[in-house]
Amino acid sequence: MMKTILNWTEKMRFTADCDGNTVSMDTKAPLGENKAMTPKELVATGLGGCTAMDVIALLKKHKQDYKSLQVEVDITSSSGGHPVVFTDATLVFRVTGDVDRAILLESVKLSQTKFCGVSAMLSKALPIHYQVLLNDEEIGSGQADFGN
Repeated sequence: MMKTILNWTEKMRFTADCDGNTVSMDTKAPLGENKAMTPKELVATGLGGCTAMDVIALLKKHKQDYKSLQVEVDITSSSGGHPVVFTDATLVFRVTGDVDRAILLESVKLSQTKFCGVSAMLSKALPIHYQVLLNDEEIGSGQADFGN
């Protein structure tokens, strides 16, 4: 079980506490002051963090000599009405180092088809596409598929 407690601090700012860890939230002007991520930005960040951790764990398991891993999360949102919701997500994995292409592609694919719980939840509501770059060369792409 996971439990998060949100406390209003001032204006439109809140702190969220979960298991001894705290994160701040705010909203954009004019209601807020943009002093922290918005709830939707935190969802997008959670998507990137979940899959990034899967990929790093799998690269470590396969003893790959990676130097860096960056996951860029690009979200498209609906327009013209409320609520504004995510309609599409693209994840761009950028890895540098002496990494086997096949192992990297399989690591990302496993994250996006088996392991990443955030991707599994969000892919029920919107398509999640991904691209994989190794040392600045695109080596593959795909779409999250958890058998929704």
